[in-house]
Amino acid sequence: MKILSYILILIIGLSFSSCKKFLEEEPASVISEDQFYKTQDDALNAVNAVYFFLNSGGSSVQTPYNTLFNTGMNMAGDDEDPGPGATNPDVRSLSVLAHSSTNLRIYEIWQQHYAAIKRANVALAKIPNIDFDSSLKNRLLAEAKFLRALYYFNLVRLYGDVPLVLSYETYIDANDYAIARTPSTAVYAQIEKDLKEAAEVLPDRYAAPDIGRATAGAAKALLAKVYLTEASLPLKLEDNYANAVLTAEEVLSAQDGGTGNYGYDLFENYAEVFLPDFKNGKEHIFSAQFKSNSLNQGNNENPRAILSGVPGLRGNYAHMVRYYKEGSDNFFSIYKLYKPSDKRRSVTFVTSFISPTNGRQYALPLNNPAVPGDSTPFFHKWWDPNSTAVPSESAANVPIIRYAELLLIHAEAENEQNGPTLKAYQSINRVRRRAGLPDLTPGLTKDQFRDSVYLDRRLELVYEYQRWFDLIREKDASGNSVFVKSLHKVGKTNAAEKHQLYPIPQSEIDNNHLLTQNPGF
Repeated sequence: MKILSYILILIIGLSFSSCKKFLEEEPASVISEDQFYKTQDDALNAVNAVYFFLNSGGSSVQTPYNTLFNTGMNMAGDDEDPGPGATNPDVRSLSVLAHSSTNLRIYEIWQQHYAAIKRANVALAKIPNIDFDSSLKNRLLAEAKFLRALYYFNLVRLYGDVPLVLSYETYIDANDYAIARTPSTAVYAQIEKDLKEAAEVLPDRYAAPDIGRATAGAAKALLAKVYLTEASLPLKLEDNYANAVLTAEEVLSAQDGGTGNYGYDLFENYAEVFLPDFKNGKEHIFSAQFKSNSLNQGNNENPRAILSGVPGLRGNYAHMVRYYKEGSDNFFSIYKLYKPSDKRRSVTFVTSFISPTNGRQYALPLNNPAVPGDSTPFFHKWWDPNSTAVPSESAANVPIIRYAELLLIHAEAENEQNGPTLKAYQSINRVRRRAGLPDLTPGLTKDQFRDSVYLDRRLELVYEYQRWFDLIREKDASGNSVFVKSLHKVGKTNAAEKHQLYPIPQSEIDNNHLLTQNPGF
């Protein structure tokens, strides 16, 4: 079975001789397992290899937080579509919910996550036997648990019941690779366990050069998100709303009613969340780390949302907003959901580009003939102003969880648990004030407050690989899923309840007789 035939860590003649290079992987030679896992550096290399799947890229490789979640997930939702530059048939079929179990992107997401889990399991199996500083050893083991939890959290939300592999084994017989799917509740229980154990050991913060590694605050913040997800659709384990509130408050800073001492806060300027000059700042709890044009460690989203044909810019317009009919407007989109006063709109999107070659402005009219002031919006969050000469790779990090989302997690969970309390209002209003919006109207019902949180999540986190997961777990006032209704509203009429889960890749079923397919595929 291919979920266990991942890229073996034995090929890591890596250049991480210290923590300084934990973002980089540079295979130099093939060495045997007996020769490896002997020193402190080997232990560091083993854990760095787990981080590798957060940010690795290149012309032919996509990893989850480096374009794969965009081409393999975002485009299936209601905010984004493949643009003219996205010609891959698997991407285009996924974008209209016409995908099958043989879709390459669906297989790649599965394979890449299990490859990362394999590396985490290797680290957890081998590091305890290496003789080096115990505090560093325990920290590295906690990092591996945190990352394994993150990867399983993505898998269980996308595929439902998945094989839960927690040990590193050397298999001899092909039948040994056959592993059945584990109930999602058991997968979530392991995710919780890994995050709790990691939070007890991980440091609150790092000094250079280790900034960007998993912290105790990151483990707790992700755990709060896990609890909220479990409490929501489809599991509806509603006791976890209380757990989400309590765990979020362990991370929230004192000014936001929490007991956390991690120093988290919102940037005053929303743009600073995404600009490389402010990466790993006070709002960033945990991010995929990127370097521009450095050993394929750049964020390759940069050119995909840039208009093609602008002199001096390597844009291919592969990602664009989803247009749909709203009243008499044939070009409604996520862009038009923002109020004109919302400061997030001008950061999230641009409507024109300035050529660094000739200084001219380039834009693409929405209507034909053009309507004054109505121009195509382009996603702009991963723009790197420092790499305009070679904009094929951005140094902009991708936030996996940030403080604004934690505030929204707290607001949502508190509302579901206790109604729209003062605490719930305080958390969502912190996010709204930074956006330049007024506080929510006092006296909202629980259902009205819930809808407000959903909308602010959508506007705050667009293009950050969150929307698809939110579509799956969001509910209406009657407690029913809004998944199909939301997708039909934007013209994705193929959407059905079965699409809440991805199909298990057919190649995995072919190689593992114990795997079963999700309903409808």
